[in-house]
Amino acid sequence: MKYLMLIYGNEQVWNSVDAEEFAKLVGEVDAFNAALRDSGEFVDAQGLVSRPRSVRVVENTPVVTDGPYLEAKEYVGSYFVVDVETEQRALEIARSYPALRYSRGIGGGIEVWPLMDHSGGDL
Repeated sequence: MKYLMLIYGNEQVWNSVDAEEFAKLVGEVDAFNAALRDSGEFVDAQGLVSRPRSVRVVENTPVVTDGPYLEAKEYVGSYFVVDVETEQRALEIARSYPALRYSRGIGGGIEVWPLMDHSGGDL
């Protein structure tokens, strides 16, 4: 089964991380991704550029506005996709994501979403 891991960030969290600590975190995330590649569970990972757009229908017309749509202190900053045998394994991977320890109880985290295949079933 494939799972999408949405990684949430929080400006207060990231502004509190100094450059040396951030570089260490990047190295840990790179090692985390390499371990998933080596295990065959890694599918994809991408950071998101901080310039989202929202498309919503207003009076029967699709309207594009600056996003994200919802106002929040947290935002989706990146994602990764894994292909694993069980949901328990997906959750184990999510719990081990290195950046989680930086949340310090003030925001950030990971949402774990099972992906559907083209027939509408679970992968």
